[in-house]
Parts: sequence; structure tokens; C-alpha cells
Amino acid sequence: MYDWITDHKIPVGRWIAAFITFLTDNFEWLFDAISLVLSVLINGTTAGLLWVPPIILMAIITVAAYLLHRSIWLAVFIFLGLLFIANLGYWERTLETLSLVIWATVVSVLIGVPIGIAAAHRPWLYQAMRPVLDLMQTLPTFVYLIPTLVLFGLGVVPGLISTVVFAVPAPIRLTHLGVSSVPTQLVEAGKAFGATNRQLLYKVELPYALPMIMAGVTQCIMLSLSMVVIASLVGADGLGVPVLRALNTVNVAMGFEAGIAIVILAIVLDRVFKRPETRRKGG
Repeated sequence: MYDWITDHKIPVGRWIAAFITFLTDNFEWLFDAISLVLSVLINGTTAGLLWVPPIILMAIITVAAYLLHRSIWLAVFIFLGLLFIANLGYWERTLETLSLVIWATVVSVLIGVPIGIAAAHRPWLYQAMRPVLDLMQTLPTFVYLIPTLVLFGLGVVPGLISTVVFAVPAPIRLTHLGVSSVPTQLVEAGKAFGATNRQLLYKVELPYALPMIMAGVTQCIMLSLSMVVIASLVGADGLGVPVLRALNTVNVAMGFEAGIAIVILAIVLDRVFKRPETRRKGG
């Protein structure tokens, strides 16, 4: 009865496949260059972290967390959490995951914050982007994992790109929200003192929106961590690899140990980047 609908199928999939083929045929050199640069950055960061003895790196992270938060309990928790990860045998995998999360967050912030600022100053731009942002966050990650794999090949880079696609809407939305919520009185006061648009941005809007921007960074970190297992499907190293192996071999012990390591890393990063903001509000 409804065959006439399927007989006139809109070839969306073929259009997208043709577009991906066009990109690989004409811009393969660009994607190879991007893949090389990102691979060097991520692998270099991992090598640098692995070069430092584990106990010393744990101590450095713990001291840095204490200096940021002045909380001895948080410092003790971070040190014991990292020590527990090393005891489980996942220290190297954890540093690989940390490198991926760091660069995914950096790329997402470098892309998301400027776009969020532009969208805050141009409401029509945000209205145009909103469906795209919704699509990026609701589309199953396996769907855009396929074109990134075709464009960038097997390895950590397609995992990074897929993570960025999934995480970048957070800084865009929260930067837009922070900048657009700047009180009109502050902007008008800046203009009254003769501030240019650039001065208004750097001296009024961004300082006011900074807590919201930092919330976007924290969200970006958490979203990147949630992509660890997905990224391992295309060759990205890290804690997602033992989780994937445990799933394939029904190894309950390995799965739970790797999962606990991911949870500890997520809690550590969340406390380090989120707590200062809460404390300033409380003060």
C-alpha cells in the first residue's frame, strides 16, 4: 500500500557518500596533513606524560590541585585515585585517554568559543546553527564515526574528530548564553566611556561570561570522556581499549576495572575544573 513512498526514496545516503568521496578525491592532502599534525600532538603529549615517573606525575597533579583549591581532602582523593588506577595496571592507558581528552577539549574550545561569541552578537546566526547543534548532539556517534574514519584513516585522529563533533556544541551554547546574558547596563556603560567593540568584548562581555564559558569547558571534558570507548572502535588508544576487549571476550573483571579507572579520571577532572567556580560563587 505504501510502496509508492519507498519507490521514490530520497537518496540522502548516496548524496552524503558522494560528498565524502568528493572530499577524499580532492582534499586527501589536507586530511593527511591534519591527521599528521593531530597525531604528533596527541602522541607527543602521551610520550611526555609517560616520560615522567608515575609517582612524580601523581605528586605534581596532586600539588597543582591543592594549590588551585586549597583542599587537603581533594588532594588526598586525587592522589589515592591516581594511585589506585596505577595499581590496577591502567596508568599508561589513563595517560593516553588524558591526552585525547586534553586535545579534544582544546580543539572544541578553540572552535566553540569564537562561534559562540559570534552567535551572541548575531541572533540570526544562532537560530541558523541551532538545528545543526541539535543534530550533532543527537545523531548516533557511530554515524559520523564512519566518514571520519574514511577521511582520516584508522587511529587516534578519527576518534579525536568524532569526539570534537560530539563535544563542541557545549562550548558554543554556553559561550552564546554567557555573552548574550551580559546586562545591557554594563554594555551601555562601556560605550559611554568610549570603549570600542573589541574593548567591550575583552573587558566587559568575556569577563562577565567567563563562569559560563568555564562551565562549557567542564562539560566538554565530560563529553570527551564519554567518547573514550567509541573512539577505541576506530583505533584510538586509551581506557576504551580494555573496555572493548572485555566486551568482546565477556571479561567482567577487565571491564569493571577499566570502567572504574574511567570514572576516577572523570571525577578527578571534574573536581579540578569545576570546584573553583563553585567556590567563587559561594564566596
